[in-house]
Amino acid sequence: MKSRQQRDPTDLKKLTELACRLGASDAAVISTSEIAVEDHLANLCREPRCENYGLSASCPPHVAGPSGFRKLLETFKQAVVFKIDVPSKILLSSNRREVFRALHEIAASIEHAAVDMGYNNSTAYAGGSCKQLFCQDHTYCRVLEEEGECRNPHRARPSMSGFGINVSKLMEVAGLTMSRITQDTGQDEVSLGTVCGLVLIG
Repeated sequence: MKSRQQRDPTDLKKLTELACRLGASDAAVISTSEIAVEDHLANLCREPRCENYGLSASCPPHVAGPSGFRKLLETFKQAVVFKIDVPSKILLSSNRREVFRALHEIAASIEHAAVDMGYNNSTAYAGGSCKQLFCQDHTYCRVLEEEGECRNPHRARPSMSGFGINVSKLMEVAGLTMSRITQDTGQDEVSLGTVCGLVLIG
């Protein structure tokens, strides 16, 4: 395991390059001190209640939330941020599930690569509920109902929403452009939408 002093800048560059090879539109390295965590963003999972609230171990109320994430950030110095730009018509259709699956898989792959480099505490986050993305055909999350192992431990990662991570500010500090798409956005209003992931390196 590499210590904080042994972190090699070229390793971080390799991780951003890996993200792009795997399908990310762009990626960057940031200081974890620049990550904005806001309680009210995590509260939106509960009120108005997200349809995925409570369905998996990676979503509220089963995660540490903003307070836990702030404490976690104290043990990290740098992170890799990446994004995928997607045509709006895809994000506003049922095909968006494939996009978010890819988002989780890229995040998980960066995490695994960082661990292989010796950064054993690296931790990845993505967007969207892993229950809906990977276990939609199962009636329950195995981790919650059976205290068993995740069915997709090498693919699924926790959603940033439940930790109050301000994604817009995350993109801004990373120097990455972002186009936000909501369910109320018309397909002709914005040509491309952005989804993003975060990997703490340590």
